[in-house]
Amino acid sequence: MPNKTIYVSGEDLELFQRAQALAGGSLSAAIVAALRRYVDIEEGRAAGFDEIVVKVGPGVGRKVRFSGVLLGEWGAASDQRMEVYRVYRSRTGKFALHVDRSPDWTSNWTPADPAGASSTAGGWRGLIGMGQNQSWTSFLGLGDQTWGFAEGEATLEVVETVEQLREKIPAELYKLIARAAEHPPVEDLDI
Repeated sequence: MPNKTIYVSGEDLELFQRAQALAGGSLSAAIVAALRRYVDIEEGRAAGFDEIVVKVGPGVGRKVRFSGVLLGEWGAASDQRMEVYRVYRSRTGKFALHVDRSPDWTSNWTPADPAGASSTAGGWRGLIGMGQNQSWTSFLGLGDQTWGFAEGEATLEVVETVEQLREKIPAELYKLIARAAEHPPVEDLDI
């Protein structure tokens, strides 16, 4: 097995010791893992891809990472929820669909009864038009409010072809992605 000697400065020695401990005692394993990751990222960048990190799962979920390039993004919002679709082309030529759905929101608002305000009330309440038994939320027109939500979630799905995205994303986004997928992520110009 070939040997390589690595000289470490005194100020970096603690970092190497921590890496060795995290790798189960093998400094060689730590260095090889770091170099593999470094080479993978740099080769991806040279080929025009970025390191993509997205959240997957319910709530805060977990993070996943891959090399890719964003082809398009589409957002839609309603009173109850927001959805954001992002489509990436991966280094292997596959298409990654990331969908981030906000929590489902529900709210109920009952406007305050302005009849509770009375300019004939005494003291400072009368000066500002607030009735004797009127609360601040009622006076400000806020009334009774309730709200709630269920956790949002994000998903990541990988497909082989653009055509497989057709039924998974909004039609308008599909048109944008189909057009963008025709072009290479990086075009080398000899100029």
